[in-house]
This record gives sequence, structure tokens and C-alpha cells, in this order.
Amino acid sequence: MTTSDQGTASQRQKAAPAVLVLEDGRTFRGRAYGAVGVTFGEAVFSTGMTGYQETLTDPSYHRQVVVMTAPHVGNTGINDEDMESRKIWVSGYVVRDPARVPSSWRSRRTLDDELAAQGVVGISGVDTRALTRHLRERGAMRVGIFSGDALADEATLLDQVREAPQMKGASLYEEVATEETYVVPAVGEKKFTVAAVDLGIKGMTPHRMAERGIEVHVLPATATVEEIYAVAPDGVFFSNGPGDPEQADHPVALMRAVLERGTPLFGICFGNQILGRALGFGTYKLKYGHRGINQPVQDRTTGKVEVTAHNHGFAVDAPLDQVSETPYGRAEVSHVCLNDQVVEGLQLLDRPAFSVQYHPEAAAGPHDAAYLFDRFTTMMNTAQREGQRA
Repeated sequence: MTTSDQGTASQRQKAAPAVLVLEDGRTFRGRAYGAVGVTFGEAVFSTGMTGYQETLTDPSYHRQVVVMTAPHVGNTGINDEDMESRKIWVSGYVVRDPARVPSSWRSRRTLDDELAAQGVVGISGVDTRALTRHLRERGAMRVGIFSGDALADEATLLDQVREAPQMKGASLYEEVATEETYVVPAVGEKKFTVAAVDLGIKGMTPHRMAERGIEVHVLPATATVEEIYAVAPDGVFFSNGPGDPEQADHPVALMRAVLERGTPLFGICFGNQILGRALGFGTYKLKYGHRGINQPVQDRTTGKVEVTAHNHGFAVDAPLDQVSETPYGRAEVSHVCLNDQVVEGLQLLDRPAFSVQYHPEAAAGPHDAAYLFDRFTTMMNTAQREGQRA
């Protein structure tokens, strides 16, 4: 929900007071950054010290206004290699101290110019520490950023923010998914074929699978079970994505059909929530979510603690300390966040299926959880051997 007047970087720098208005009435004043205009979304904060280009282009951030907790943003500019999708998906961007000049040999343009070119309304010079503390105490909420001709008295702006749609109840995954199937070929010898259901997939995810000899067929979110099995998959993958998982009835039905057939299955982020629903668990909205590249998670299957990349505002409501009976056999929580004990992974004990809530593809890092792609590969290899014996 964005309208903007792009202008040039120099024009924007000379212009523009800007104001950020939260739905509870708290306001923060600063300067326009990126496009000038108005935008609305859900205010969330990301704790990553780097990787802002990957954050901006992650489709899971669709309809969210991202507050960067790192005070200095834009210092490596924007390049043409690190995009996680075809465009910037955040609806707004909030930084404290934007870099005046990027310093990286890979940089092709400034972050400010890229935001403006894609019509993303932002604000700089904001006390992001105070804003983050406010969101931690009050929770993620609707927000508007206003600059240029969009500025008005605060009461009028607050009314506009409160008229914007909420994230709870929003169905967004179809808005970001591919409309046509495409194939990411295996690197080197092809060992497996995977059908990946795109609910907002990041570009690094099929790349991580391709590195392991997997040919990935990325299918639209509207794909049918017949379309999945038309590619003769050795495994099926459900991606990350935006919105409320309670509104994702089609992906849940699709996953249940895959579970019925017993095909090896792997889900990430939104895919974890879809697996939770498919198994009969509920989901709920977190107070302020997990976003950033420094979240501690324990893999309960090994006891190992990993530093992981996250972007989720919803979570699965499953019991942490017991095995649950589901229509597809026994299930358990395989991963848990050590900050707040939120469910970060699920696995079936009687069928080849598992998922994690975080991002093991981890662009721009960390890479502690990359082994999960190997776990998926092992699962498919085992299924192939058992199929040959049968």
C-alpha cells in the first residue's frame, strides 16, 4: 500500500521532513529516505547487522514496514547479485543513519536510489532504538510513513493508519508467488528431482538444493497435487512466504495430499506453519516476531545450538515436551528458539517429513543450519533405496 514520488537522490536529500505514525498514536519524525510519499504496513524490526539487500527482497516481508535495529544502513550499497527475488517487497523502510557513500567493490548504486527507483517510501534519522523498544513492549502494529504532499496533521494521519488492513487474517502468499513453473537445474550430476511449492520462495533456497544435485521445479502457490506429481518428484518442498497461515487452506490441503503419498517432504518458515496445520496443530501471531540473522535455536535431535536467520510473525502451537499423535503418525517438535521457547521445527516419526521455522538457506548468513538440506537429501536417498528394494 504505497504511493510515491521518486525524484532524484539530490532532490530527496534536500526535501522532506517525514513522519512515522504507529496505530497506537506514537509518532517519530525524521527525513524522507528512498521514495517520497505515503505507505502503510505492519511495523516490525530486524536485528541483522548486515544482509539488508536480502531482507528487502525477501517476499516474506510483503506488506511490512521494516525497522533496522543496526544504526548504520546502506554502507555496502546495492548490487545485482544478492537479490532474493525479482523486486523489493517491504512496504516501507526505517533507518537511523543512512550511509552517505557506499563502500563496496560490488556496489552498483546506493540503497537510497534503489528504494526510490522501486517506489519504496522510507524514513531516516529516526531513533530506531526507541522505536524497537516500543514495538517489543506493545507488539508489532500497523504503521504509516508520510512525506512530501502526504503530510497532514497527526490526527488525520493516525486515522489513515487505523484504516489500513491488519496482518492477522491476511492472505498474501499468492501475491508474491510465481505465476509460471520454472526449473533450477542441478549443479553437476543430477541426483534428485524436487517439486517446490512457491509461497514466497527466496532465490537462495533452490540454489542450495541445486548445489546438492537436485533439479528444482518451482511451482505456483495454486499448483494442484497432479501438477506436483507430474514432475515425478523424489521430494516435495514448501517455501517461506508472507501472511497469516490460518488463511492458507489450499497449501494445507496440498501438503496433506503429499503426506498421504509418503513422499519425502521439507518445509521452511511458512512451510513449517503449513505442516503444523496439516498435522492438526494451530498457529498464532507472535507479539513482535523473530527477524534477523542472529537468533539461537536448538536442534533437539542432536542437542546442537545454532545461530540462525529468521523472518516470521506467526508460529505453530504444538506441545514442546511430548510426542503427538496425528493423522500421519507420530510428530514431535524438533527445533526450539532458546530466547522464548517458540516452536522452530517439526518432524514426523513415521513418515519422511520435517520442517523448520527459520531460514537454513541463510543469505547473507549465518550458515549453521545448512545441514538441513543434507538431511532432506538423505531422506530422499533412503526413500529411493527402499523403493528399489520394494
